Amino acid sequence: MTSEIPGTPDFLHATQTSYDAIARPYTEQFADWLGDRPLDRALVASFAELVRANGVAPVADVGSGPGHVTARLHALGVPVFGVDLSPRMVALAREAHPELRFHVGSMTSLDLPDETLGGVLALYSIIHVPDEHLPAAFAEFHRVLVPGGYVLLGFQSGEEDDRMRLTERFGQEISLDYHFRAPDGVAEPLVKAGLRMEARVVREPLDEEKRPRAYLLARKVS
Repeated sequence: MTSEIPGTPDFLHATQTSYDAIARPYTEQFADWLGDRPLDRALVASFAELVRANGVAPVADVGSGPGHVTARLHALGVPVFGVDLSPRMVALAREAHPELRFHVGSMTSLDLPDETLGGVLALYSIIHVPDEHLPAAFAEFHRVLVPGGYVLLGFQSGEEDDRMRLTERFGQEISLDYHFRAPDGVAEPLVKAGLRMEARVVREPLDEEKRPRAYLLARKVS
């Protein structure tokens, strides 16, 4: 089943249909990639602690995929729900975590009221967003956050115009663009959206990883 979001830009449609095609094998391979990444887990746990200290507003896990990070935040005592472009990913997340809420949506146009979230988590989802659409996504994050709310981004680090396109994965035909960026290149539109930078962390590649992993923590100050 595919449920296209009305008015979807080409890159969102391509991302949605690609992840629909690979949802099952992707979920099986990446059931819980945080499990053997202690530094990454610590950053997510710190984000959860900061959100809890700021109030009771929920977190949106944007690009929630199979839902394991959503479930980890829930276990850390954070009210949380998942948002993903892929209806099939959402279905698999609901199947694996029936106690949690997941729905289809786009980070560039969140179907949420203003100032209702205590946090936005986007781990390895902005990598599919072209540069010219990042400001719209970050403006949405600012809009839906309560004052003092937090954003935690995770992405593969790269240089300017560092990108690739996959046309096949897990034996399925896809069309999926990946954008790899330096932390400063992502921090700039975050700040322009009205978010204050709180922390930048870059770790070196582990195991089969080919690129450093970057994490940015930002906060809505007004």
